[in-house]
Amino acid sequence: MNFQLTQEQEMLVDSVRSFVEKELLPYETEVDRADEVSPQLAAQIRGKAIAAGFYAFNMPEEVGGGGLDYLSQALIERELSKVSWALHVFVARPSKILMACTGEQINDYLLPCIQGEKIDCFALTEPGAGSDANAIKTRAVREGDDFVLNGSKHFISHAGHADFAIVFAVTDTYEHNGRKRNAVTSFLVDRNTPGMTIRRGPKCVSNRGYHTFEMFFDDCRVPANKVLGEVGKGWDVANAWLTAGRVMVAANCVGQAQRALDVSLQWAADRKQFGQAIGNFQGVSFKLADMATQIRAAELLTLHTAWKMDQGTMTDGEAGMAKLFASEVLGRAADEAVQIFGGMGLMDESPVERIWRNARIERVWEGTSEIQRHIISRELLRPLLR
Repeated sequence: MNFQLTQEQEMLVDSVRSFVEKELLPYETEVDRADEVSPQLAAQIRGKAIAAGFYAFNMPEEVGGGGLDYLSQALIERELSKVSWALHVFVARPSKILMACTGEQINDYLLPCIQGEKIDCFALTEPGAGSDANAIKTRAVREGDDFVLNGSKHFISHAGHADFAIVFAVTDTYEHNGRKRNAVTSFLVDRNTPGMTIRRGPKCVSNRGYHTFEMFFDDCRVPANKVLGEVGKGWDVANAWLTAGRVMVAANCVGQAQRALDVSLQWAADRKQFGQAIGNFQGVSFKLADMATQIRAAELLTLHTAWKMDQGTMTDGEAGMAKLFASEVLGRAADEAVQIFGGMGLMDESPVERIWRNARIERVWEGTSEIQRHIISRELLRPLLR
């Protein structure tokens, strides 16, 4: 296996890294303290991302996206994540499941998202259905040419900026291995649809300025032509995207961890105690060595998994391994960075406390570490327990 990046990939990494340093990082502190990205700044980032050719890099070229392979996408995610989600989210990656759009949906939803004219959000999680997504209770009942939705969602990222939501609701039930299962359908629901209410959710300490929202459906009537994919086949359009998303989260974690290491190295070289740089002391230098080793391992695992996606050979367990390991490496790296900085590591004058806060959510969203371990162990045992 060749681990050497192509010249094009090296150039891509350099371009994205420069974009982050010039267009995103200068605003990080003010956005974190204000817990808000102004509409003007959001539009500015979006416009510059479009001009730079980074917008919708995850979407196929035939529909106007970047057409990049998964390995290249992971490299971009690694660089973008060196700044908070509150900012780099505006270098948009539309939900890949929009590729299930057909007919008028293509011009109404898919293409506008790729062109930067519309923004989507992914509405699956509910108060009683987090890790157990099959337990969602939002229902959609067919009435003539419409479906009527009732229920609620929470922890819906970026819904405050979205023009429409990809909403998952139960449309039927069926028996599987003696257990009742939900047949789920995905719907394209416009922001101004009567019966849908969106409001800001609880304040999160991670990624300030990147908000989650609650959504409520009260006899919300959605035309049948807004079904994304097939009725009862919502998981078919969601699962592949969710699994691939875990690899990209792993790449995000690698980038954040690398930034934690970079600022720690500089601090260890500049900070003087007992007449010399603290990096000369083993108590600090060994931390740096461990951080660098674990980050390199997480990076190689993540990029290898992205490469396997490109080959069509990646399994759910392998995606879970990348997400699990990279997110936990990030947690350790962020904690060690605080320790190296000492008291200053908890002050908002340095990026370390922000990295530390932001790191914590990575072991929770897109599937908790416990869920990843469940996926991995189930895949390992499946051939032996038949």
